[in-house]
Amino acid sequence: MGEITNYIIPELTKKDFVPGNEVKWCPGCGDYTVLSSVHQILPLIGKKKEDIAFISGIGCSSRFPYYVDTYGFHTIHGRAAAIASGVKLANPNLSVWQITGDGDCMAIGGNHFIHLIRRNIDINVVLLNNKIYGLTKGQASPTTPIGSKTKTSPDGTIEPPFRPGLLTVGAQGTFFARLIDTNPKMIREALIEAANHKGTSVVEILQNCVIFNNQVHSIVTAKETRDDHQIFLKHGEPMLFGENNSKGIILNKEKLELEQVVIGENGITEKDILVHDAQESNYTKQLMLIQMHPPEMPLALGVIRSVEQDTYNDLLDAQIEHAMKTPKYKNMDDLLFSGDVFDLD
Repeated sequence: MGEITNYIIPELTKKDFVPGNEVKWCPGCGDYTVLSSVHQILPLIGKKKEDIAFISGIGCSSRFPYYVDTYGFHTIHGRAAAIASGVKLANPNLSVWQITGDGDCMAIGGNHFIHLIRRNIDINVVLLNNKIYGLTKGQASPTTPIGSKTKTSPDGTIEPPFRPGLLTVGAQGTFFARLIDTNPKMIREALIEAANHKGTSVVEILQNCVIFNNQVHSIVTAKETRDDHQIFLKHGEPMLFGENNSKGIILNKEKLELEQVVIGENGITEKDILVHDAQESNYTKQLMLIQMHPPEMPLALGVIRSVEQDTYNDLLDAQIEHAMKTPKYKNMDDLLFSGDVFDLD
């Protein structure tokens, strides 16, 4: 048979990526929203089903590969980033997705996480952050807020939590988005941007654990306060929030910090409001946005950072191509007898 060329990707729908097996998460878990969002965006990324792979570690969210009809690998605790790196480097054409939780990613997998980002391997990391160990029944995780009473901190945690966005930027990350499980539309938009980004994309999704950490994100999601406690960032648009976009974010140039203001008060107009620049290579403002938190400031949601940089994949391919064009050794004998050689009597 002749080689098949000019393969046309068939038109796919959400149904093509739903395997039909039972989804085993607790009723009300935020993972359901993320799973549905992933099912909806996969037909839009321009890949055949066999060119998509989901890699996970250990945790509630790590059951994800069973629930997506693509290639998948449910691996070991904290090592999904390492295995996903190998998958991508072995087959660069694959769209590789790492699904992980705050325990799997930030604790035992923390070192793999920062080095994946530092190398800028073209992988999409979806970090589901419920700020608790759910699978093992309610222990404090590296993102659990100070003072939280858990199975391992009955008197309240005394450890300051990791902030995934700060770790991402600190590791020279090129893409970071933060979403919340109550807004599936924004999740879908960010996942598509992540899929199109060249390099490591980190998408943190704040999700609820109804059993062991219920309402952990209520300061952001509560109906009474959410308008004032969330700001949805879009590249090139002013940073407005609140009911009817009545509030905004400005830079206090004296204190060199961000402030929230009310449009119309103290002479403030929309022209004074900062415009979000996710593509700015200098990450100073992006770090400020990542650190904002209610009630003092709204929580920044959306794509916060998205910059272009050479990927590890491309640089490695260039090295291999160069080595093949200019080989130092033409055969095994050349290699074995290079350098210092000793004759043994």
